[in-house]
Formats: sequence, C-alpha cells, structure tokens
Amino acid sequence: MSNAISKTSAGRITAHALGFSLLAMVTGCGPFGDAPAVGSSTVKQDGCTSMDTPHVAPGGYYVVGNTICTGSGRPHIMRGVDRPSLEWASAGQNLSASDFRLMGVTWGANVVRIALNQQFWLSQSVQYDATYADRIDQAISWAEQAGLDVILDLHWNDRGDYANCDVAHGCEQQLMADEHSLIFWTEVATRYKTDGRVLFELYNEPHDIPADVWRNGGATGQGWNAVGMQQLYETVRATGADNLVIAGGLSYAYDLSIVSGYALSGYNIMYATHPYASGPDKQPGSWENSWGFVTRSHPVIVTEFGDNRNPGCQPDYNAQLVDFASSHATSWTAWAWYNGGVCNFPSIIKDWKGTPTAPGEVIKAALLRLNPSDPPASIAVRDAGGDGDLFDTEGGSAEAGSDEGGPDAAQSQDGSSAAGDAGEGGSTGAREGGSTGVDADTQPDASVEADGSSEEASSEASP
Repeated sequence: MSNAISKTSAGRITAHALGFSLLAMVTGCGPFGDAPAVGSSTVKQDGCTSMDTPHVAPGGYYVVGNTICTGSGRPHIMRGVDRPSLEWASAGQNLSASDFRLMGVTWGANVVRIALNQQFWLSQSVQYDATYADRIDQAISWAEQAGLDVILDLHWNDRGDYANCDVAHGCEQQLMADEHSLIFWTEVATRYKTDGRVLFELYNEPHDIPADVWRNGGATGQGWNAVGMQQLYETVRATGADNLVIAGGLSYAYDLSIVSGYALSGYNIMYATHPYASGPDKQPGSWENSWGFVTRSHPVIVTEFGDNRNPGCQPDYNAQLVDFASSHATSWTAWAWYNGGVCNFPSIIKDWKGTPTAPGEVIKAALLRLNPSDPPASIAVRDAGGDGDLFDTEGGSAEAGSDEGGPDAAQSQDGSSAAGDAGEGGSTGAREGGSTGVDADTQPDASVEADGSSEEASSEASP
C-alpha cells in the first residue's frame, strides 16, 4: 500500500449498517452472486498440460500460460488476505496461531500475503533485528498449519543506504527495489526454496520510474539506483529456488500494461496489480485495459485492493473486484487483515476476533463460497503429539501465548516472542531442507477440520 494511505489507528470502527444490498452479496444474489462481472469476455485458464518438464519447488506450484498449477497438474486460484505489520514493526502486531486460523479456517482463505521490511532482515542495517527471520519462520508455520500458502512481499526498503534510511527518515515505500534488495532476496530465497508453499513478491509498489528501469534497473532521479524486476527474479533463481515469483506493475503496482513490452524472462512468474477505490484511474471501468487483458496470457494476482476513501466502509468496490477476478481467472488477497481502527485503512476486520467490516463481509463470503473446492497444492501435517491436532509442534503448542494475555503475548516488542523460539520445533520444514506438506489432491483428509471458533484471539487492543 502506498504512503498516501495511513497505517495508523484513528479510533474504533463503528459497525456499519450492511443493509439489503450487502445481504444480497453474502447470499449470492445481486451483483456479488449472479450479475455479470465488470469488463469484457470471461477469461479461461489454459490448463496444466505442458510439453516442458515443470519447475516445481517441493509441495508447490508451476505456471503454464495463464494458469497456476499444483504439482499434480490441477489448475489453482489463490484467494486470501493481506497481513500487514511486519513491515513497520519487527516484532509484528497481534500475530498468533489463532490469528492465522481465523483467516484460514473461519474465513476460508487459502493464501496470506505477509509484508516485510528488508531493513529488519539485513544484518548490516541500523534497523536489523536478529529475531526477525525466526519470527517470519513462525508466521509461515502458523499460516501453513491453518491451510494457507504464504506470499512474502518485500514491502519497504532502504534506497541502498543502511545507515541513514530508516522509518525515522521516512524510508518506507520507495520508487523501486535497491541494490540491498538483491541481498535480501538471496537470503530469503535460500531460506525458503524447499517450501513451495512460499511465494516471493519481488517488490510491493513500483512507481514514478520508466518502464525500462522497472524491468532492468537504473537511475531513479533521487540520487540512487533502482534494481529491476528482471534482476530480482534472476537473484531468486540463482539460489536454486523454483518457487513462484510475483512482479507488481507501475503506478503503485496497478498498471500492468507494461507487461506488453517489458514482460520478464523466465518461468513460474505471476504479475500483481493493486486497485484502490480512491484512484480516479483505478475504477472498475479501467480494469480491463490496465490489467485485465494480461490474464489472457499470464497468471495475475490482485495482491492489494479495497475502498480507501473517506469515510469508506462501503462494500461495492470489493464486490465488483471479486466478480471481475472470478470472470478473469484471477487470484487475489484483500487488504487488510488488520484492526486498523478505520475502514479506509482499509481494514476488512473490526477487531482481532475476525469480525468483518462491511467490505470484509464481501471478502469472507467470497472465500467461503469459492475456496472449498480449490485447496492449496499441499497441506502441512504437524501432529507431533499423535492426537490428530494439526496445530501441534514438537516444542509444544504453536499457539503458546495466544490464549493467555491475548495475541500480543505471542509477539512482544522486545523480541522475546514465541516466534523467536521457532527453532525449537516450531519452524517450517523449509529450514530443515524438506517439504512442508503432502499433496492435497491425494490427501484431502489432511486439510484443517477445526471450525476455529474457540481459537479466536481474545485481544481487541488496537495498535
């Protein structure tokens, strides 16, 4: 999300009257259910038949034409939510196993996008946090246990300046990735290359740079050089990682017309777009020409979207986006699973119990309607206790700290979090050099069965 959209709390969300129109969306009638989607003809997936041997990271996916395919050759569409906070707080906020179970079990998401900050990851940075990587390990483990694939998104970076570019100096979202982003992706891809359920979104929201710089790197006009998407892609592949990678377009990742002349070279590539209702050029009538047409040749995922207008809290934009995505075989993650205090963050939840806002009602209904027949490629199986509980880990419950003291107990600001102990049985199989799951196509009974209702986080503290 661009800096123009606030990430700070502005008071509690007042419950918005949903009215008859939203009821129609949730029940499958009206614009959310039966009306034709905005845009032109329905896009069909190419399918998973290929003359080439696919590149597949363990337990993960490969791409054929415009189709994401599981290792067993099943077309797949990702639908889920964005989980911010690890970009602005190295300890995250209200992260817990319960939080991810609400997303994956109660709401029915099959993917979560986690925003990251390279300053917290890179040891040379003044903002380096030695527990940050372990905390991400723990978040991935919790997510996968809840039936979620994970998109790791490089959200904030430092313009190639370790010492003088931090949040205090306004170093958050930049024009594009920088030379330090190559180090970040080398380390991240190396760490997770044996977990195909982890996807890599190379850079959050490129903007105000020429198309050639977007693809190949070059001068930004701000005294530092950008690294291009092609360089970031090749950096990931140089580690031996075959995981899916995602490249966002220009205009804060909205405009994918750039793909026509500057598509990346390589394999297992998806493209991302970020439609927001506040943009006059990002209204439903422009979607087809800005990014919809790309879905005919490449997999597209809407990794952020929502109504960020003031006062916001209207469901219409999300409803139209979900319909358009369905007619274009497009994946999506809704911004944002975060108790931001105001709808125009925009937040899809009112509290850490997962109570949806009006736009969130649309998202939850869509996830529960569309995802049950389209599970992830593989399901993590972690039953160390032998009692049938997928949420067991060798070191004890992965939810330690989330039931007593609320979710913050699992992620304290001093770094003494459950995530910091991930190496004691709570980390993902990726760090152990093995696959994290089994094929969901052949092991349907391995999916998460819990209803999640008793696991909801009790804390309602706003950040």
